[in-house]
Amino acid sequence: MTCKRWFLLICLLLFQVMAFSFKAPGPASIITQDNLDEKVKAFLDSHRYGWRDMNVPRSDGQLLYDIIIKNGYTKALEIGTSTGHSAVWIAWALSKTGGKLITIEIDERRYKEALANFEEAGVSAYIDARLADAHELVKELKGPFDFVFSDADKWWYKNYFIDVFPKLEVGGCYTTHNISSRRRGGRRGGGSGDYYDYIMGLPYMETTLDSSGGGVLISYKKSEK
Repeated sequence: MTCKRWFLLICLLLFQVMAFSFKAPGPASIITQDNLDEKVKAFLDSHRYGWRDMNVPRSDGQLLYDIIIKNGYTKALEIGTSTGHSAVWIAWALSKTGGKLITIEIDERRYKEALANFEEAGVSAYIDARLADAHELVKELKGPFDFVFSDADKWWYKNYFIDVFPKLEVGGCYTTHNISSRRRGGRRGGGSGDYYDYIMGLPYMETTLDSSGGGVLISYKKSEK
């Protein structure tokens, strides 16, 4: 075989190798919504009874998921990540609406555990997790947001709401965890102080309380002040 033919044969083989290397991924390597749904469900089922450390119960995670799906929300904020149970539910819903979540946690150990959980659940791409003091960062975030879940220090709930309200779109939803309508020793239950009375008294917010789980106050912004 002549040198020219050897050269042409080698070029052909190299072309085939390159074409094989850069071919489109097969069906097994494509991440579809069905694939993600299966992965998240498997994660939530396997961790069903292992959530501690100030995480929400499963029923409240499902509630947040349903609110986002029903309203098609895409710009979410969570104040208080803990180790990520609620954020997984929120991010899962946002994977269906085309949105993304900013979630804030001040404790480094919980923050790192949450990151590992997001990766295992397959929802990391839908979460911007921040290790920060929410008292400061919430003020700095530009927004806008159409969905907020507040589940951090209860005595600061009113301050969080005041800081976020201008950045919450009309029609958006502001949810708050560990709220009770019952008074205990002159205070509202859940360690929330006068927050329940404050929100219920705002004419530009339409608010209801879901007590089926840990107590979620659900407030829709009807208009600006």
